[in-house]
Amino acid sequence: MREQLMIQTDRVYSIQRTAQGVVCTVNGKPLSLRLDLWNHSRTGFEFGYGGSGPAQLALAILADCCGDELAVTYHQPFKWAVIARFPAEGGSLTGTFVRDVLAGLRAKRESQQYRNN
Repeated sequence: MREQLMIQTDRVYSIQRTAQGVVCTVNGKPLSLRLDLWNHSRTGFEFGYGGSGPAQLALAILADCCGDELAVTYHQPFKWAVIARFPAEGGSLTGTFVRDVLAGLRAKRESQQYRNN
């Protein structure tokens, strides 16, 4: 069954390191950790490497932008493609960028499945 793609392109995800830890906002409002989907990191978000905090950030961004099902399926590849490579000073991502990366990850997965059949 093909997953339905729900895209929110009007989003801007701002990611920064603060004295309290890593903060991610979406259009100026705090982004939920989404521990209900997957509990990688109760202590919060991180970026710039491939650990549990970056996995939680990838999951939360994808869930907000593209829906829960796609977030659970693709958050680890999204973490490695984007969040693990994020610059130390932080920055921002648009919903359009997130959608484009996800489309590439989905195409890659479908291509690999086709080759394996």
